[in-house]
Amino acid sequence: MPFTFTSATVNGLTLVTGPAGQPLLRATKDAIEIVQACADYDTRRVVLYAENLTPHFFDLSSREAGEILGKLRQYGVRLAVVYDPAVTRLSTHFAALLVEENRQPYFRLFTDLAAAQAWLTQPA
Repeated sequence: MPFTFTSATVNGLTLVTGPAGQPLLRATKDAIEIVQACADYDTRRVVLYAENLTPHFFDLSSREAGEILGKLRQYGVRLAVVYDPAVTRLSTHFAALLVEENRQPYFRLFTDLAAAQAWLTQPA
């Protein structure tokens, strides 16, 4: 399956965006495709939807979130994920990951696209 990303300019900055409502990453190794999309669009800012992530990303015990976020951090990629709390279930320990991630400028969860884009366009 080809990886489908789009780009948008928000507040003068280019953001790479995954396709809403569609699966994108099948395995943690696919995170390199996000890095490649950033290179293609000359940016390090990405918006993905919960459905774009690996099947067990939000289950901290799977280690998928840690592997993907580690790969993106290695390349300086900032990731905003848009999710619906009524649909996407976070594991019990995922909140601990969010506390740690909030200390750094690389990853945040949002319930709407506008808030995700606003965060990504702020200085890191």
